[in-house]
Amino acid sequence: MKPLNRLLIANRGEIAVRIARTARRMGIATIAVCSDADRDAPHVAACDEHVRIGGAAPSESYLAIEKIITAARASGAQAIHPGYGFLSENARFAAAVVDAGFLFVGPPPAAIEAMGDKARARRRMAATGVPVVPGYDGEEQDEALLVAEAVRIGFPVMVKASAGGGGRGMRRVERADDLPAALASATSEARKAFGDSRLILERAVVEPRHVEIQVFADAHGHIVHLGERDCSVQRRHQKIVEESPSPAVDPVLRERMGQSAVAVAREIGYVGAGTVEFLLDREGRHYFMEMNTRLQVEHPVTELVTGLDLVELQLRVARGEALPFAQSDLRMSGHAVEVRLCAEEPADDFLPRSGTVLDWGPDPLGRTDHALATGMTVSPHYDSMLAKVIAHGATRAEALDRLALALERTVLLGVPSNRTFLSRILRHPEFADGSRVSTAFVERHYPTGPDRIEAPDEATWSLAAWLSVAAAPETDAEAAPGWRNWSNGRPLPTPWRLRWLAPQSLAAEPGHEQSGRARLHAAGASLEREDGEVVVTGVPAAPRAHGHADVGGVAIEYRHAWDGAGRLWVHTRRGDHAFECLRRAARRSAADAAAQADEVRAAINGRVLTVAVAAGDEVAAGQRLCVVEAMKMEQELRAPKAGRLQSVEVSAGQQVAPGQVLMRYERGP
Repeated sequence: MKPLNRLLIANRGEIAVRIARTARRMGIATIAVCSDADRDAPHVAACDEHVRIGGAAPSESYLAIEKIITAARASGAQAIHPGYGFLSENARFAAAVVDAGFLFVGPPPAAIEAMGDKARARRRMAATGVPVVPGYDGEEQDEALLVAEAVRIGFPVMVKASAGGGGRGMRRVERADDLPAALASATSEARKAFGDSRLILERAVVEPRHVEIQVFADAHGHIVHLGERDCSVQRRHQKIVEESPSPAVDPVLRERMGQSAVAVAREIGYVGAGTVEFLLDREGRHYFMEMNTRLQVEHPVTELVTGLDLVELQLRVARGEALPFAQSDLRMSGHAVEVRLCAEEPADDFLPRSGTVLDWGPDPLGRTDHALATGMTVSPHYDSMLAKVIAHGATRAEALDRLALALERTVLLGVPSNRTFLSRILRHPEFADGSRVSTAFVERHYPTGPDRIEAPDEATWSLAAWLSVAAAPETDAEAAPGWRNWSNGRPLPTPWRLRWLAPQSLAAEPGHEQSGRARLHAAGASLEREDGEVVVTGVPAAPRAHGHADVGGVAIEYRHAWDGAGRLWVHTRRGDHAFECLRRAARRSAADAAAQADEVRAAINGRVLTVAVAAGDEVAAGQRLCVVEAMKMEQELRAPKAGRLQSVEVSAGQQVAPGQVLMRYERGP
């Protein structure tokens, strides 16, 4: 057995924390690497030592092979664990690790290379008898040829990055007219994400399930599968809900898919943890998609149903141990479900968001794998996933209930997230039934921005109005909470005015601003609103502390926080909402409101890749205006309405911030 008592983790975020947790339990010292932006990040604190490796951009740090090898040498590490993402499926990195004399906690470089090229992997698997989706996987990448091949395959088609995964460089195209733009966009995204712009085309299987098989192999020729995970609920071709076992897989199909997955692993001489991904059609036929030659984001659901620690198995196999079990020894117990908590705005096409975490509190009912802390910055340089929340139950219904409740009680303020959207998915009747879930679930049940978000209800508005006055930062911090608003006469009215910071897709709708007066007293307040009076009973909790209030007869548990710009963030089980406090601000004139309606603003922190229009252009509603890149994804910004552009105020290569004006329409007569 090879020595392994010092491990360098070549990653960041929750997976680095996850690996460090198991390594520490095994008596292995851990070394973190960090970019300049991550020097105070939680994953650094989770490890025993750390080495700084460069700038915030991944290309200057987490993707810099030589810097990571140098850090491993300097730290005295014996092994390197790549986690997932970044260099985890880079055969050149794996070879560099081995050539430098370190153990690579992953498969042999040749196995990574065999599956790293999706086109070549498709051809190889088809030759061995593993079923693949009909498509085009040739080396010729001329646009005219790709268009012709798509016509031959038949629309709709999937455009995929040959070297990629994780939804990057992937587009579903419904008709031939849309294909050239999709090819250009996918090529650009693939080149930046993977350094390889080649594409493959596949027939789009109609509303399939995405089911993957976890495999594990050692260096002694033993290969097993650990059952399946159903990853069908996705957005932007990326998984957001995963579960095991799949509601669509019975023991016979599980064994058939498991044998296919083991055959794939054996064909390429695999060692370690890997996942073979399949599409499962309505008739129960499975098609090979790809093999992820690394630990998956969703590995915890397999851990909870098998009782195994997959990171521990990775480390043991890497130092030469044989798998301690055979296929016949494995059992699946109960049901596990995981969701990916992401910094994004579901109502704005799930665009990533960045910012400062004002309050973070995972709920103990579920397992939460994360690297979050109050006060940390969510950077635009990295992936938008912040945490994974997982629950296990004796039955699927029990697991779903536990996870939904854990999500509703999880607190994340300061950065928009998909927390509430995820809990709505878990409680959706069709998802709870499970039998008809497919990769089209989100677009079928939540097709537009307003479908994906719940605006603050009247109780939330009243709660926020009360907190905006009774718990305002300028309130005398020295006064005891119970006496803060005490008066021996009738309380004087205090004005309040709030504007909900709605997603851009809802910005044009009315009702985002409310105002009134509050009469504060020691036990709560009376709120005078346009629609009447609301009585709030309670003492305002301190920021980032649990609070309870009765709002118009409705009992609400809440937390709140203030950011540096004076915005109020409120958490309830119904949702997280941010409000701009305007009681001292001048009201906008009709002219100001009209001028803002003629502006096109950035929704995210990012870099402008291309600008497709110029001042004076007539644009149609929905026409592409520019492309902005953030968190490794490209966002096409499209015209909100038809009209003539008065000005274009950005250019390619420019960094933009949320709310920044990019273009202006000419004002009508």
